Amino acid sequence: MSNDEIFAAAYREHYWAVSRYVARRLDGRTDEVEEVVAEVFTVAWRRRGDLPATPLPWLYGVARNCLANAVRGYGRRRRLVDRLGNDETAHGRQIVDSPDAEAPGGWVHEALARLSAKDQEVLRLTAWEELGIDDLAVALGCGTRAASMRLHRARRRLRAEIDRMSLTTPSKEYGRD
Repeated sequence: MSNDEIFAAAYREHYWAVSRYVARRLDGRTDEVEEVVAEVFTVAWRRRGDLPATPLPWLYGVARNCLANAVRGYGRRRRLVDRLGNDETAHGRQIVDSPDAEAPGGWVHEALARLSAKDQEVLRLTAWEELGIDDLAVALGCGTRAASMRLHRARRRLRAEIDRMSLTTPSKEYGRD
């Protein structure tokens, strides 16, 4: 198979997995998802001779880098808009959630958000993308022992955050009004 055919097969097989990966990380910014996914496959096209036999973890690694660039760009645009005074608050357009608008499982996302970006990514790659240790190592660009240790430590820190949250949150008695 030629490099072009290998790339085409990887694109067909993994486009939606990469799209889901990016969409979950650009929570609420769906307009940027297609741009980032296009950039991922542009990089893959340019480096099609480097595509491994199992390209998905490698594509996740490329997507991580493309997402980092997109997030930096978003931050620059946001700061520019803030400096120009052309944001929602300047025009009185604010969306306020109702007090009972907590999403199911929101506490997990809250605990995850309290972790470092690196810990969040390790946990998301294993939980959301269902990567095993070997594939996690490829996506992170490290060895399997390092990936295993990163996952272990990230899980331990998540557990600590959940425990900390359960100590500070009053318990609810379900079924009683």
